[in-house]
Amino acid sequence: MKILIKNIKELIQAESTPKIMVCGKEMSVLPTIENAWLFIENGIISGFGKMQDFSKNSKAEYMIRKDVQTIDATGKMVFPAFCDSHTHIVYAGSREIEYIDKIKGLSYEEIAKRGGGILNSAKRLQQASEEELVEQALERLNEIKMLGTGAVEIKSGYGLNTESELKMLRVIRKLKELSPLTIKATFLGAHAVPAEYKKKQSEYVDLVINEMIPSVAGEDLADYIDVFCDKGFFTVEETERILMAGIKHGLKPKIHANELDFSGGIQTGVKYNALSVDHLEFTGDEEIKALLKSETMPCLLPGAAFFLGMIHPPVRKMIDAGLPVAMASDYNPGSSPSGNMQLIMSFGCILFRMIPEEVINAVTINGAYAMGVEDELGSIAVGKKANVFITKPISTYSFMPYAYGSNKVEKVIINGKIEHQ
Repeated sequence: MKILIKNIKELIQAESTPKIMVCGKEMSVLPTIENAWLFIENGIISGFGKMQDFSKNSKAEYMIRKDVQTIDATGKMVFPAFCDSHTHIVYAGSREIEYIDKIKGLSYEEIAKRGGGILNSAKRLQQASEEELVEQALERLNEIKMLGTGAVEIKSGYGLNTESELKMLRVIRKLKELSPLTIKATFLGAHAVPAEYKKKQSEYVDLVINEMIPSVAGEDLADYIDVFCDKGFFTVEETERILMAGIKHGLKPKIHANELDFSGGIQTGVKYNALSVDHLEFTGDEEIKALLKSETMPCLLPGAAFFLGMIHPPVRKMIDAGLPVAMASDYNPGSSPSGNMQLIMSFGCILFRMIPEEVINAVTINGAYAMGVEDELGSIAVGKKANVFITKPISTYSFMPYAYGSNKVEKVIINGKIEHQ
């Protein structure tokens, strides 16, 4: 399929020389082209530029042939599709009972101690079939696709035994076949300690290392390995053992870090060259210093901080120090039951005091880096996958995070194909 989008009010994140990420002050800069065109061919971005220069392009006649679908985007903008680098989309059923407990004042840790939280989801998932999980997850993927997401990382971690963790990862593999979205799979067996291993945590860590990881690698089910390195979950020492085993089997680290306290998770992620460290509510000078010396992407999950009423990470301090920042939805049934990346941008602006340019960079190019797809997604560049969306008529790109709660996306194109609801 060939698609020509013309009369674009503003083409967002347009790069002649693609970057792999943007850091510090660069995050406040957003490359755009006003009154633009974009040409898509064979699922790839083939060209773009200003409308006034369109007729001068050597391929102009080719781009207006009868076999090219032309879309007039007058008054509308074109963005690269969002890259959501941290989700738990494969789960069995919702957890609104815990939501009520939160409203009544119970903490995340108190709910977990009562058998809620991750262990509740684990129990439900263990009882669900692969077919049921695929069906539920596909609905969620279709929802986020029409909200502008073109790439998503999905974690296991609600299985908490070898059989169920493998089941989750097989479901994610099936989703890769059924969904047009770019999907990355992450093994998160160390998401929590199962009830049967209470007071025997080291035995569960041994199970993750000696049984789960070799099985996951043997079936080539995951791209990355993750550990919840935080207060009340897994220690730095346990995290290091798990990461080393994962690396040995070809799995690159990503870490849940410093959501609940200063856990050492950020420094551990840097030490093992993690692709990203995520959450980061508790981030101080030492953590920032460690990240500045690394290639690890700090990834913020404002949906979880909002839903749980937690403190906010020191985003302004991080960016002012020169760090890059990505943002993801953390879509999951317990602490962030939404995959709406438009809303995540709004949270970034309202809660974290990020400016619109920064949040757009955080959910596009930096999000792509945080899931390892920066070479093919995250910006408008020749040769990248044609994962883009066309907005409804909007005044400025700042309207995207400003108008929270409404869907500003009119048309979604994934792999060069127009997607329909």
